[in-house]
Amino acid sequence: MASVALSEAEKVYIVHGVQEDLRVDGRGCEDYRCIEVETDVVSNTSGSARVKLGHTDILVGVKAEMGTPKLEKPSEGYLEFFVDCSANATPEFEGRGGDDLGTEIANTLYRIFNNKSSVDLSSLCISPREHCWVLCVDVLLLECGGNLFDAISIAVKAALFNTRIPRVRVLEDEEGAKDIELSDDPYDCIRLSVENVPCIVTLCKIGCRHVVDATLQEEACSLASLLVSVTSKGVVTCMRKVGKGSLDPESIFEMMESSKRVGKVLHMSLQSVLHKEESLGPKRPKVGFLG
Repeated sequence: MASVALSEAEKVYIVHGVQEDLRVDGRGCEDYRCIEVETDVVSNTSGSARVKLGHTDILVGVKAEMGTPKLEKPSEGYLEFFVDCSANATPEFEGRGGDDLGTEIANTLYRIFNNKSSVDLSSLCISPREHCWVLCVDVLLLECGGNLFDAISIAVKAALFNTRIPRVRVLEDEEGAKDIELSDDPYDCIRLSVENVPCIVTLCKIGCRHVVDATLQEEACSLASLLVSVTSKGVVTCMRKVGKGSLDPESIFEMMESSKRVGKVLHMSLQSVLHKEESLGPKRPKVGFLG
């Protein structure tokens, strides 16, 4: 993950500011930076989104492909995640430098989507045991400016909201052979419900307090962070500790409560933006990634 070098004086300045609930950029401990969200930015995908959070820039594309259901879940489709850490994001990702981080992010996404409540996977089934939709979610890190996991989870939810899957009919002949017919109408499609899709809220422990949406400088002052997956109703679906430091039980409880409060507001704001953008229709101006 991208990192910055700070002097001891700079670290002391950041830590003391956090103790007073005043961060370097003027935010409080539970405030996010301005988030820019734009959907439908890549034309050759089933759904796409671009999210910019401070200096963190994420592009996500979703491609619907036909596949075979997994043996343990014959009546469901499934999601696959691929994460590419571009060398343009930070020099540390050159060569195979970003492979470990990409694998870590992909595994985290698999964990938060590994429950029936996040996405209705049964709606992706075409014919039990034979055909289903596989949603390939490609995540591209364009720029790394801190708080990667939160930005990626927001971008994935926005891209899934924008995803349109062609409606399919299964025709069976007299001999029992099945034939699949895709609708030619681009508006005849199914949409995924993303109401229960969780977002990740990362809380970094700095000194005796914790902050959300940490910058690279603040991450350099933190020895331990807690990644909490929160739904729009404030339900925690999973959490994971990262970093070399330790967290006491009281701190973990406080961080979980903070993540629930912050997560509810985050979901509400994101849903509002997504619905507002969709209401503008195809004539909406392109102002972001491909503007």
